[in-house]
Amino acid sequence: MAPGERRPLIAIPSRFSQSASALRHRAEVGSHNLVTAVFAAGGEPLLVHPHAPGGAVSDDEVSARLAWADGILLPGGGDLSGRWSAQGHHHTLYDVDEEQDAFDLAVARVALARRIPLLTICRGTQVLNVALGGTLVQDMDEHDSELAHHRNHVHHVTVDHRTRAAQVVGESVEVSCYHHQCLADLGEGLVVTARSEEGVIEAVELPAYDGWYLGVQWHPEDTWQTEPKQLDVVRALVDAAR
Repeated sequence: MAPGERRPLIAIPSRFSQSASALRHRAEVGSHNLVTAVFAAGGEPLLVHPHAPGGAVSDDEVSARLAWADGILLPGGGDLSGRWSAQGHHHTLYDVDEEQDAFDLAVARVALARRIPLLTICRGTQVLNVALGGTLVQDMDEHDSELAHHRNHVHHVTVDHRTRAAQVVGESVEVSCYHHQCLADLGEGLVVTARSEEGVIEAVELPAYDGWYLGVQWHPEDTWQTEPKQLDVVRALVDAAR
């Protein structure tokens, strides 16, 4: 960044946590790795309170609250409730919070409607897919025994050379994953732009959309300090926001 240049303001919905060091009550948190990656990429990371009491919030309310945002990053987190994709509850779901879900879904819709540059990571990509009418594989092991759990899993991803993802990370990249769910039926307009060796969808884009969007299933924040390509994922959002 040039001296005195304003950092683009990057909105990141915070995550609910039952506890945090030195706090006596339920907490709202953001991943330190993710926040510092946004800062290192030249952005100003700002956590946003996910207010959707009873699991409901209007897009107009969320849009007004995000009027200041130059870019939005929908991060990873707990599982999305099956109610949003009409798939019902699954016994492997964990850390489900429908207030968090409703807020994230509204953020995704608002970002697309207002053409705010949007990067989605892991759960965030699943949220975007569901917001566009898609579905999820609720549990990869149960769905297909050939799919290894992608928790604490570093693996190779092949990227379609014609895509935004390839412009950012190239056609081949090693990524860090932590997910037991993945995208199933794609939401309206989404196309697959990267897959793992097992065939799991690892990146999606909206080629007919006239705004900036990139969705990855992996966690670039896990390895950005040692893998420059992963910081480039976050930097692409910040550059688009700038």
